[in-house]
This record gives sequence, structure tokens and C-alpha cells, in this order.
Amino acid sequence: MKITATIARAFSGAALCTVLGVAFAGGARAQAPASQLDAIQSAGVLRICTTGDYKPFTIAVGEGYEGVDVEMARSLAKALGVEPRFVRTKWADLMPDFLAGKCDIAMGGIGVTLERQKRAFYSAPALATGKVPLVRCADKDKLQTVADIDKPGVTAIANPGGTNERFARSNFKQAKITLHGDNVTIFDEILAGRADVFVTEALEATVQEKLKPGLCAVNTDKPLTFIEIGYLLPRGDGVFKAFVDQWLHIAKSTGEYKRYYDQYLR
Repeated sequence: MKITATIARAFSGAALCTVLGVAFAGGARAQAPASQLDAIQSAGVLRICTTGDYKPFTIAVGEGYEGVDVEMARSLAKALGVEPRFVRTKWADLMPDFLAGKCDIAMGGIGVTLERQKRAFYSAPALATGKVPLVRCADKDKLQTVADIDKPGVTAIANPGGTNERFARSNFKQAKITLHGDNVTIFDEILAGRADVFVTEALEATVQEKLKPGLCAVNTDKPLTFIEIGYLLPRGDGVFKAFVDQWLHIAKSTGEYKRYYDQYLR
């Protein structure tokens, strides 16, 4: 009888612990923070950080924006059933602004880097590209490689805070490096002779070659690097990332992304 009572008490204690454990786990699940997906739908607004200075992805026009990723931002907002709200940032402030919660997503030709991914998630890649030199056409044959550029007497220009500055500082040890804070007028610095080369993504170089007579993009079919373009997302929020990834997959599969790409690359 004593043995039976002892076993019963032990079983009751174990069962109680199990019940309490399940209840605690259920409570923990109930208190888990909601996904940004829920917060965006509740607010009725998708906040998009963008620099507005990077053709063909994002460019400020008057009070608004246009570009491949601007159209994609509007498409994402529509898929979420909310309104898009663009938040202007600069490349040097992109990560601080994003991490401070000023926006729900960052879009606009953002290169996927391991350094950024230490602090944030990325969507699946929207496209793959690479960096190429953009030079005066007269210098096209002599400034083709890193070795060609990295010489005394050559001035490489870059916009501060992004992958272009990082590339320049990592690869050019003899060439002079100068920074220009306005990514819209940086190309004029080359035409004016105040800089010789700007190493940037092949897509931007191709667009500027058409817009600025006298500038030539070098070897766009053989870029100096490999880089993917994606959308910056809050770290740890797998629910929101899954939604964005599926939306992007559909947009690429149906030709929606290509339609915007062709529109702004022409």
C-alpha cells in the first residue's frame, strides 16, 4: 500500500510538472512577438527605405520616386493590401536607419553583403550583377582591370557608405580615392576630369553610359565582381521573409519584374 501511494504521488507530481510545462510553453507562444507582416497589415502602411539616387533602381523625382525597385515596392504593398510610404535615406545611413526601425524593408539596388547580413535578413536575390569601371570613353582601353586602375596618377571616385566605397578601399592601394556624397552628380566628376573612374554595378554603369555622352561602361559582360541585389528585411522574422520571397518569386515567374527592368533600362 505504501509503495502504491508513493508511486501515485510521484506520478501526480510528474503529471503536474508536465501540465505546468505545457501551460508555460503555451503562454510563451501566446506572448511571442508578432511578425512584421502582421504589424504592416495592422498599420495599413508599408514603410520602404530608399536612397532615391541609384538609377535604374530608385531615383527621386519631385516629391516622389521611380525605378525598378520603386515599382516593386508598390507591387509588394499591393500584395500586402496596404499603402507604400517611401522613407528617404543615404547609403551611409542605410543600415542605421533600417536598424532604428524607420522602415519595414529597404529597397533600391541594395547589394547582398555578409557584413549587412550579420545584422539583417535579405530577401531571395532579385538579380545578379557585378561591378565594372565607368570611365571617359577616351580611357576605355586603358582602364579595364583593377591593375590598370590601381596606379599612381589615377583617381578613383566613390559614393560613401556603400559597396562602391568598400570595393575601392579594398582594391586600390596606389590610385587616389576620392569620395563624392551625391550619387546623382558623381558621374559629372569624371566628365569634368576631376576623377578618372567610378567602379559601380554594371546596370548603373550601363544606364549612365546612355545618359551621359562621353562616359563608357567597361566590360559589362565580364564584371570585376559577383554581387546579388536583394531587399533588406528585419533579422529573425522568418514569416515576413517567407512572404516577401514568395511574392518576389511570383513577380519574377510572371514577368512582372522583367517588365519593370526593361522599362527603366531602355
